[in-house]
Amino acid sequence: MSDRTTPEGDRTHDLIGIGLGPFNLSLAALADGIPTTPGRQPLTTAFYEQRPAFHWHPGLLIDGATLQVPFLADLTTLADPTSPWTFLNYLRTRDRLYPFYFAEQFHIHRAEYDAYCRWVSEQLPTIHFDHHVDAVSWNPGHQLFEVEHTHRGPHGQAHGRTRTRHIALGVGTAPFIPEPLRPLAEAPGVPVIHSADYLHHREGLLKADHITVIGSGQSGAEIFLDLLRARPRGIERIHWLARTQAFAPMEYSKLGLEHFTPDYTHYFHALPEDVRDTLVPQQWQLHKGIDTDTIAAIHDELYRRTLHGGWPDATLTPGVSVRTAGRLSGAGNRIELHLEHTQQNTRTRLTTDAVVLATGYRERPLDTLLTGITPHIRRDTRGRPRIHADFRLDLDPAVTGNIYVQNAERHTHGVGAPDLGLAAWRSATILNHLTGATPYRLPSRTAFTTFGLSPRTTPAVPGQGTPLTPLAQGN
Repeated sequence: MSDRTTPEGDRTHDLIGIGLGPFNLSLAALADGIPTTPGRQPLTTAFYEQRPAFHWHPGLLIDGATLQVPFLADLTTLADPTSPWTFLNYLRTRDRLYPFYFAEQFHIHRAEYDAYCRWVSEQLPTIHFDHHVDAVSWNPGHQLFEVEHTHRGPHGQAHGRTRTRHIALGVGTAPFIPEPLRPLAEAPGVPVIHSADYLHHREGLLKADHITVIGSGQSGAEIFLDLLRARPRGIERIHWLARTQAFAPMEYSKLGLEHFTPDYTHYFHALPEDVRDTLVPQQWQLHKGIDTDTIAAIHDELYRRTLHGGWPDATLTPGVSVRTAGRLSGAGNRIELHLEHTQQNTRTRLTTDAVVLATGYRERPLDTLLTGITPHIRRDTRGRPRIHADFRLDLDPAVTGNIYVQNAERHTHGVGAPDLGLAAWRSATILNHLTGATPYRLPSRTAFTTFGLSPRTTPAVPGQGTPLTPLAQGN
């Protein structure tokens, strides 16, 4: 295998990808081998990742935890099922197609998805690990972007600069720590950790006398269940707290899932900015709830612990926010949480020995990396980057290259931005725009739901409904 950490010379690239999570890995896989235009050479691309290898949420690869999307939501299938980088082809190379066939698993284990993505990342020659991107600038003389990077190799660091016509940002999200708990989480030796690091600290957490899990999403539920199963019956000593008014199931009905289709993404993007901003927080149950199997497993485990009388020492309380938090003086690393119940308007204190923050992730700000481009980025009324329907940043016309973004566009594209099921479609959309051709034919319709009263922008298909006629004003 060739050196996976050194870019290919100093030639000008068509596309540089920055960051390598599943979304830019999908882009790299679909870009592999496609031409810029018919009859021309394939795209020249490079993808830089500062880590030494691909890992997808390693702190949350809990035994038995599965993806919340079907295996078809891999890196390429929903744009090109004939790609060599599909999950099914990964199984074929491992002689595991028949075992998978008989396992009848529509939702695969997270650890298997992680292994599949790592397999792809190890095969693609355009991916370069141990590369930290230091800055991005626009060179108006050459009409190219310049990407400055540092390669951390076995013999020290080497600085380089690569020129490219276009950029794809896939820097991902960062763990979110609520402000009241930030000082404790940042203090050395205090057992307050984010769920992203759960498995790295699991052994130490299990030794704690009392554990508190904060957060009502899937990660919080999986961690609570894992801790519950590992604690002795009757002395579990676990609290599970959440701001939401219930430990609610994720919306997983078939029509509800159509919010994660290209059709809904197009509809959402066309809405006024203030309407989009109102919608996103209202749709939390589409992506922040708990899958019903996990809820059932938690209830089953709690019920099993009542079979011989008594109740488990586990407290599950929704509707609670943490006002302040601190270390108890003279009590080692014990932590005191000051809680408020929003419906009762009551307050109390909880003393605990360890806290796991399943408080989600936030999009990383783009301006940190794009300091040299910042004056050219057009923004909305709240100062956020404006992003076109084809995932391009809205830039000043003086910048003739494009900067595409992945999972940084929830405010313009809706709840599907972080969803793995839209990864291949978004990557194909980017590549179709970048090449000015159609290397990937994308469907004109993807949902039975018609979002909005405006006629569809795609041609009507005979037998698939009649376009709406707009009502006269005032009717």
